[in-house]
Amino acid sequence: MTSSSITPHHSPHGDHEVDPVPAPSGAPEQLLAALERTTDTIIGREDLLDRLREGRRLRIKFGVDLTAPDLHLGHAVNLWMMRTLQDHGHTVIFLLGDTTSRIGDPSGRSATRPVLTEQQIRDNAESFLAQVTRVLRSEPELLRIRRNSEWFDELGVPGLLQELSLVTHAHLVSRDMFRARLAEGREIAMHELLYPVLQGFDSVALESDLTIVGTDQLFNESMGRELQVKHGQRPQTIITSIVTQGLDGGPKQSKSLGNYVGLCASPQEKFGRLMTLRDELVGTWARVYTDLPLERAEELGRQATSGGAAARDAKLDLAEAVASRHDGAEAARLSREEFLRVFSAREQPREMIPLRVMAAQVTAMDLVLTARPDLSRSAARRLLRGGGVVFEGTALLDAEESVSVHGGQVLRAGRRRWFRIEEP
Repeated sequence: MTSSSITPHHSPHGDHEVDPVPAPSGAPEQLLAALERTTDTIIGREDLLDRLREGRRLRIKFGVDLTAPDLHLGHAVNLWMMRTLQDHGHTVIFLLGDTTSRIGDPSGRSATRPVLTEQQIRDNAESFLAQVTRVLRSEPELLRIRRNSEWFDELGVPGLLQELSLVTHAHLVSRDMFRARLAEGREIAMHELLYPVLQGFDSVALESDLTIVGTDQLFNESMGRELQVKHGQRPQTIITSIVTQGLDGGPKQSKSLGNYVGLCASPQEKFGRLMTLRDELVGTWARVYTDLPLERAEELGRQATSGGAAARDAKLDLAEAVASRHDGAEAARLSREEFLRVFSAREQPREMIPLRVMAAQVTAMDLVLTARPDLSRSAARRLLRGGGVVFEGTALLDAEESVSVHGGQVLRAGRRRWFRIEEP
């Protein structure tokens, strides 16, 4: 089997990337204790300790379904756990699911997912690599890139049938989302039903020692353990990570819900979003998303629930800790200063996004959509009506209002989105 030819394009952040490549090291119990800070469950805990005691580089399977390559802090929890293992000399195998992505992982889905094109798969793979290597180390000894087409293209129908003979239909349809679909009279396509078997076989092909996943992947990775045993291998350990509520206290972080902090967002954007976090979540987020000592994380939680200025300061400290971990201490410090200057002193930010508007006279709606192409027309209209658009110090409320535009003017479209008009 050959490794993928894709090269990680690693962008160092913080103070993490200067250490030499380590040999496997560290007391197993201490290393596992560090991982357990953000662990929900461990299947095969003692086996993982035994493997760590062997003193060899462990193979950590990190498989991705190449869809929606837009990662946030929730995804970074697993990455930081893998980063801890890399810093102790273990190898992450970044598995690009180029074959299984053509099927679509049914996890958490109430309907069949659309099939990706080959170009979408390539583009998404590049985007994933750019994002995950903001956390993961990229030295060849510590990060290997593989594609599951390497073995599935060779497996053929006889090989696939042999794998399917190891799994029962009753086991596959016992999965909760499949039971829910059947109860509602919804169809389950055969390729979806087989997805857990294919993902499980990835663990066999890689001889995976460990995988760190979200709880939604537990069924698929447990299938990997079963197939490994049937192939005469030691079953991989599965670690599922803690999932927090989103910024608003609702469901877990999601781009569609807007309650997330983007992994690749600027430190200023991270800072601003974190300052909107509900007070009662500060302690949990400090535990899960920072490397602050646990005692300090708990202290921030208590401080936040006391309300008032203490809660604001707790969130400032949390936001600085998150930004420092991902973007470096200096960027975090400057982001804190900028936030206080703009949102406490009510001043304009020093740096703004340049915005070119081609017409000298535009409607407020067109101005907003030029600055914020991520918004739909209905969302832009709501932003205007809610007073979220300020142009040269005056709120624009009417979407059809005519606005005269020239270079140097300042637009705020949303709480933290500042633009300076450029000459056309």
